[in-house]
Amino acid sequence: MDHTFERSKLHVSVVDRFEADILSGTLAVGDRLPAEAEIAKAFNVSTRSVREAIQVLETKGLVRRKHGERAMVVRDDVGEFLGSLAVTVKQLFSQKSNYLAQLMDVRRMIELEAVGRIVDEGHDLNSEVEKAIADMRLAVERNDFERFADCDAAFHLGIVHSVGNEILSVFYDNLFALINEVIRVTSRVPKKALDAAYAEHEEIYDLIRSNDANAARQSLASQIDNSARYLKVALDEAEIKNERNP
Repeated sequence: MDHTFERSKLHVSVVDRFEADILSGTLAVGDRLPAEAEIAKAFNVSTRSVREAIQVLETKGLVRRKHGERAMVVRDDVGEFLGSLAVTVKQLFSQKSNYLAQLMDVRRMIELEAVGRIVDEGHDLNSEVEKAIADMRLAVERNDFERFADCDAAFHLGIVHSVGNEILSVFYDNLFALINEVIRVTSRVPKKALDAAYAEHEEIYDLIRSNDANAARQSLASQIDNSARYLKVALDEAEIKNERNP
């Protein structure tokens, strides 16, 4: 048995407990965590594990500590907490391009579920989607890639917002910058025409409005998969360019 590995994970239970207490409001902004020795005794871990846990909580933006003082809660807002996670994901993306491809998988899972719920639960597409599809058409007519990318992102965000789940909306809003990054990369691939991209979105829009959940999900899945393929082309081309110009 790897006792070193076991010890390295002892701080996790401490992190989970305090994170839950902060986000639930049990611990409010301005409250201080117990002394390290008290926490260690309560969780039957070493003070070293407690310090590791507090460091994790601090990295997540949930607590702040000063030398000689107990850690203080500085955030209890779920949106801001998810925002800090989004920043972490963006940092990972800047280090490894495959995180961008993984984001496409996340989009697929969330958006397909959202479409199913919109139809099955009788939700209407909100005004964000209506505006996005109209503005997307104008962007195509003007051959405006930048504007089209913004409308594309707004379209997908609007679909998720239409579900009416506030937590889901907050979570997806915090991925907006990353999603927009994906769309900007894929919309600039020369092989992808804007009118074809618009047609994909128009089909999704029409199928949702006609309450055809299965067809809408299939169309959306196809659109995201197409974007993933264009994304791979863009990343491959960028990699080749970097190799030629080190």
